[in-house]
Amino acid sequence: MNKKLSWREYLYVGSMLFGLFFGAGNLIFPVHMGQEAGSAIFSANLGFLITGIGLPFLGVIAIGISKSNGVFELANRVNRSYAIIFTSLLYLTIGPFFALPRLATTSFEIGLAPFIEQKQQPLILAIFSVLFFLTAWFFSRKPTKILNYVGKFLNPIFLILLGILLLLAFINPLGSVASAPVGEAYSLQPFFKGFTEGYNTLDALASLAFGIIIVTTIRGMGVEEPNAIAKDTIKSGAVSIILMGIIYTLLAYMGAMSVGTFPLSDNGGIALAQIANHYLGNWGSLLLALIIIVACLKTAIGLITAFSETFAELFPKKSYSFYTIPASVLPCLFANVGLTNIIQFSIPVLMFLYPLAITLMLLVIFSPLFKHHSSVYRMTTYVTLLAALLDALNSAPAFIKGTAIVSSIIDFADAYLPFFSIGMGWIVPAIIGFALGLIWSKFKPNQISFN
Repeated sequence: MNKKLSWREYLYVGSMLFGLFFGAGNLIFPVHMGQEAGSAIFSANLGFLITGIGLPFLGVIAIGISKSNGVFELANRVNRSYAIIFTSLLYLTIGPFFALPRLATTSFEIGLAPFIEQKQQPLILAIFSVLFFLTAWFFSRKPTKILNYVGKFLNPIFLILLGILLLLAFINPLGSVASAPVGEAYSLQPFFKGFTEGYNTLDALASLAFGIIIVTTIRGMGVEEPNAIAKDTIKSGAVSIILMGIIYTLLAYMGAMSVGTFPLSDNGGIALAQIANHYLGNWGSLLLALIIIVACLKTAIGLITAFSETFAELFPKKSYSFYTIPASVLPCLFANVGLTNIIQFSIPVLMFLYPLAITLMLLVIFSPLFKHHSSVYRMTTYVTLLAALLDALNSAPAFIKGTAIVSSIIDFADAYLPFFSIGMGWIVPAIIGFALGLIWSKFKPNQISFN
């Protein structure tokens, strides 16, 4: 007889998933958005929540209803070569190249750097990076224990610490949201600006990446029947998504209130440090250090685990234990190039990957409507891929974007591609690709279908 999870077990799995999602970026970006959006925070936060929690939940639903183990099985509906390339690029992005090193660098810059002299920071960052990833590697060696490490231990600690800071901010607000000035970036289209800001959390990509952990955890709890695993995946995902939405909103409004006392900061980390210090002095700085380090550590454990499990399946000549080593060593090295550089180079990659991830999720969810025909997956993906490349070029660093050929391409896209100026030039091409795929499916009988 197939086991049914209790509500307590749903909460544990949901807590684990929330803990995996919610890293330092999830703290920093909504606070900074709140500071910039000011009195327009409602619209900006609504857009942010669509990409910040709506898209991750779509990813969890896609994993659940497809009864797959992870992103490779989903992307394989396009074709195997695409699935290997897309899956590898996605896991490298949210793993050793960008997300993982960002976790260590953010932990250091917010949690420890304020206590260290400027000239000593490079050496201390190097030492901290080694200790951080050594700890993350140690806990990721046994993926079956991740529910206990993250869901039952680290995440409750994180929520208690963060709850203290949020409670103080709303009991004794730093300013009024209604009178907070609206920054230039949010003055015209705060909803769409908030929408693209949600990309920075990486959670839509992470929802696909963490799918393998969710399924493995639920199976480890005794659930074997595929339909039951699918339902439990979605229910557990709902727990984590609701919690994330509440905390994102509180952080965004806390950021908007903070400009009543502090000037607009360069990033949300600085704002958090100012807010914590305002309410609790040096104890506030210590509290924030603990919040950030715990947040980053639990997410790092999840990312190393997901990366290693997936690469062990894609390239089975090496074991899970082998892949945990490069997943820990490489981000340890990259963490030392600095947070600004990491973010600068990650944005164009995210602008390329996000449209492909979003369309893949939507195709999987609505797949029964077009009878799971592979032609719809392929045409939608191929056309979206070309448009996503244009969005990536438009957000590239100046030394790339400023070249003659790239500048010409961007000018052309800006003139003829709807929504390109707000970073969503892929939407109309994706719809066109979907329509072409539907037409193709009518004239191509006996094609591959997935169900």
